[in-house]
Amino acid sequence: MKTQGLKRNEHFQFAEGIESCVVGHTLHDASANGTRKLRTRFGVTRDCVCLFLAIIFAIVLNVSAQENPQVAPRAIPVAPTTAGPNDIARFLAGMPVPENSPLAPLTRDQAWQAHSAFFEGEFTKLYQRQLQKLHAWTATNLPEVTQLVPVAFYMFSGPDFLYVDQFFPNASVYVLCGKESMGPPPDPLRIPNLSGALGNLENAMKSSLSTTYFITKDMKVDLQQQNLNGVLPILYVFIVRADKSITNVTFGGLNSNGAFEEAAPGKKGGIPGVRIRYTDNQSGNSQTLYYFTTDISDGGIKSTPGFIKFCERLGSGSSFLKSSSYLMFENGFGTIRNFILAHSNRIVQDDSGIPLAYVEPNK
Repeated sequence: MKTQGLKRNEHFQFAEGIESCVVGHTLHDASANGTRKLRTRFGVTRDCVCLFLAIIFAIVLNVSAQENPQVAPRAIPVAPTTAGPNDIARFLAGMPVPENSPLAPLTRDQAWQAHSAFFEGEFTKLYQRQLQKLHAWTATNLPEVTQLVPVAFYMFSGPDFLYVDQFFPNASVYVLCGKESMGPPPDPLRIPNLSGALGNLENAMKSSLSTTYFITKDMKVDLQQQNLNGVLPILYVFIVRADKSITNVTFGGLNSNGAFEEAAPGKKGGIPGVRIRYTDNQSGNSQTLYYFTTDISDGGIKSTPGFIKFCERLGSGSSFLKSSSYLMFENGFGTIRNFILAHSNRIVQDDSGIPLAYVEPNK
């Protein structure tokens, strides 16, 4: 390594210069009295030696600084103190979370590991039994459903995001609704009986994973038993299990004009809802899911028209109907039926959706 220290000969020359300085000053004062000579000789010697030591010390520091340059201290990552919605969703879905997540220690709990194994098994069977066949069928018979659409409406959906995403994977916006409440934001760090809560989440989703529909009364009982209340935990699980990453969750409600207004969870007034923004990990597309707790019967829409006005603002798109209990066969659901027919370029439904008699042949 290149340094700026003195060479060996230079050290000797430097020392000789210092010595000659001392002798020269001593001879220069030889004509003075002895006392003056002695005092001057020691004074000059002390000054020169101090100067010599100071220069040597500076050289040592310079060499040391070049051999050991200062390195800026590396920032140590600080683990977040609260878990974000994507970490929470992955935890509830039995999927790994980042090592620095506050939820990471909980994944070493035997209850969570059993929960993870349960969902891994159930979703694997779901894909093999149903989704794989669904993809093959749509590729042959309905390839256009994979096209980009501005909005996909799923009335009477409850938390069943799974199937509307499978049929319309490239919608920019999804609108779901049901009478089931959202519940508070799930927070596994605040659940005293984690094993019981995760078990009830499994029970609430079991019928949907095995039979394609929710049993509402069972879902309501199971989710109210523990701290994971409402449909939000189920939506979280379906979103991340569909290979998506949640980027933002906003609670709010619809005013009478159909505008979504941000509000604290559980705040009274308007139609309660949640907006979940996420990214599809395969395509990289940003998408948005809305869920609202509302009554979409004719009477419900008349008393709280905010939801239908919100949907009208989104324009036309595609509609999905499944397990809607033949409600739109009845007169009491004419408003929502007419909305779907007027704002849908494409409708995918089972037999319980809209009677074909209401569909115009030329549309």
